[in-house]
Amino acid sequence: METIKIIHTNDLHSHFENFPRIKRFIEDKRENHSEDEFYLFDIGDAMDRAHPLTDATNGKANIEWLNSLNYDAATIGNNEGLGNSHSELDHLYDEANFPVILGNLFDKNTGELANFAKPYKIIETKEHTKIGVIGLTAPYILTYPLLDWDIHLIQETLPNLVSELKKKSDVIILLSHLGVSMDRRIANKYPQIDIIIGSHTHHLFEKGEMDNGVLLAAAGKYGQNIGEINLTLSDNKITKKSAVTTKTSTLPELPEDKEWITNKLKLGEKLLDEVKVANIPQTLSRDITKANPVIEEGLTAIKEFADTDVAILSSGLFLQSLHKGLVTKNDLHKMLPHAIHVMRTKMTGDNVWRLIMEMEKNRAFLRNHPQKGMGFRGKTFGELVYRGISIDDKKNVYINGEALHKKKEYTLALLDHYLFVPYFPSIEIAGNNEILYPKFLRSVFGDYLNKKYPI
Repeated sequence: METIKIIHTNDLHSHFENFPRIKRFIEDKRENHSEDEFYLFDIGDAMDRAHPLTDATNGKANIEWLNSLNYDAATIGNNEGLGNSHSELDHLYDEANFPVILGNLFDKNTGELANFAKPYKIIETKEHTKIGVIGLTAPYILTYPLLDWDIHLIQETLPNLVSELKKKSDVIILLSHLGVSMDRRIANKYPQIDIIIGSHTHHLFEKGEMDNGVLLAAAGKYGQNIGEINLTLSDNKITKKSAVTTKTSTLPELPEDKEWITNKLKLGEKLLDEVKVANIPQTLSRDITKANPVIEEGLTAIKEFADTDVAILSSGLFLQSLHKGLVTKNDLHKMLPHAIHVMRTKMTGDNVWRLIMEMEKNRAFLRNHPQKGMGFRGKTFGELVYRGISIDDKKNVYINGEALHKKKEYTLALLDHYLFVPYFPSIEIAGNNEILYPKFLRSVFGDYLNKKYPI
């Protein structure tokens, strides 16, 4: 008989406020476990640039924290994969004391697996049980190539990995940043996999889920829960497997926790404040009804960056005003913390007309609509504001003062966020869309301010 305990985290998203209690829980489990073996895995999206320390250090602060817990392996999520430039991701794990298991991300130029990754890891226990660990991340086939990565689909990658590990190991564990639907599909197609530890869709299996004999485990989001898997083996084969989760909020909080959390925030803000961006002559208000609304400068910034005929933004993106005087990276981060990119869209005039009709139809609904996901970090979608687009009471649309020509092609500066939300289907249906990676909206805006209002 052999017993194994596995602790797992996923989708921490730089929620440093939960890190002290998570750390103590893991350390206590490691020190006091009665099982023969103890392993610790992270399933991706450990970092999120919404936290200033993550943004200021390009995620290195998150790796430093993971290092402190001696993870046995981790895979990446889309925040690591798409929230960094190619070079930043290439070097994110330079100081990591754990292997990154990732079988489906390849360098577009060399055709080789990402140089920070291993396709799998085989762990041998004291009882000589061989545990094969696979890692896969969500295949964003439209966006990874923009960062010079070649992301492989699961059906291209998993069969060979499972086949190889079935020969080399007694137990197969998949670290899956693929989402719950894909995890269930994999379980039904590959019963050779013993355990799928899931993430990406922020789903929580408080006591696991058994699908086709495969144990699915998942610990929700933001470090609000910590996952635990217990295995019993006989003759190197699993005879019993179960999963539970622990709510982080039920764990004891120490007086020094708040100071640690506050210091991480302050350090991030300090590092971002050290980078001066511009010196603006007047306050730019987030209120579109006030003088010098910041969204007007934002529209100019994305229109120039994308080199388009017109531009569209929503006011809910801007979380605070920019006050007269020096503007730092910290000011921009507080105002635009979003993981959102500028997008250049080409479409014919008849499709532009339909898009504007969609926007006008949804305008009142979106004005105070609570918006979540797709990189958005604000509260409400807000008011749609056009640059170079006008509409009369007869639903005629004008581009830079000229009547719209139905067959003429126009270019629009938009955000990739508008492609992913369901309100404006014409963007996806009729648009020739080019997402302009790797800069986030705040970096594009910062570059514009630096050029217009140099220090």
